[in-house]
Amino acid sequence: MAFATPLFTWRRAIVPVTAGLFATGTILYPKTHLFAEAPEPSSLKKPIYDDVSAITSPSEHKASPSTPSSKTQSPTPTDRLAYQVRRTRLFIYAHVLAAEDTVNSLMDSFLHMESSFTSTIASLAPPKESNERLMPGAIYVLVAAMAGSIVSRNRNILLRSSIPLAVGVGAGWVVLPITMRNIGDFIWSYEQRFPVVADNHSRIRRAAEEGWRQAKSSGLGFANVVDEKIQGGREAAEEWVRKGR
Repeated sequence: MAFATPLFTWRRAIVPVTAGLFATGTILYPKTHLFAEAPEPSSLKKPIYDDVSAITSPSEHKASPSTPSSKTQSPTPTDRLAYQVRRTRLFIYAHVLAAEDTVNSLMDSFLHMESSFTSTIASLAPPKESNERLMPGAIYVLVAAMAGSIVSRNRNILLRSSIPLAVGVGAGWVVLPITMRNIGDFIWSYEQRFPVVADNHSRIRRAAEEGWRQAKSSGLGFANVVDEKIQGGREAAEEWVRKGR
């Protein structure tokens, strides 16, 4: 029993020494290496700009060359909404611009037609220095056309439509000669666009002028004959009266 007590005391003295040696060896020769400046790959932060790739060290590039430098980001709902709004705005703008161009072209055509109409009417009117007046002359032409219609009311449809027109045109040439000449020139300018109509008009006009010339010459010849007969009868009557005395 006396021998066991010193042995137990010796063991109690060796245990602290062994623990101290083990702790000293662990501190001096560690098996695990710790690096304070080596961040984990998952701890890298995303850059604040989309076009800047993730910054990695050369050692990381060599360790993982197949890792992509940047990831393709899908558009957000806000971006898609902005894109659709932009397309809608452009669509509406294009159609509004087309409608505006159409309205402007229609207004230009209307203004051109109005200007052409007013200039045409002004060109048909007689000049101011002439003594021709439109208002009383137009009334005379209308009255003559009505008189022709009254005269031909019991005739066939051809005469009822042609006689008032012929009488009105004849009265117009008598009462408004300058205006009728301007109207004839205006109609002729449009007829020249159609050669067939212009040729027919020319032939009818030449035939009418030739008929009027022959009728005028015939009338002059008839008037001369009548004057000769009247002169002969007068001379015979004077001779008879002279012999009666």
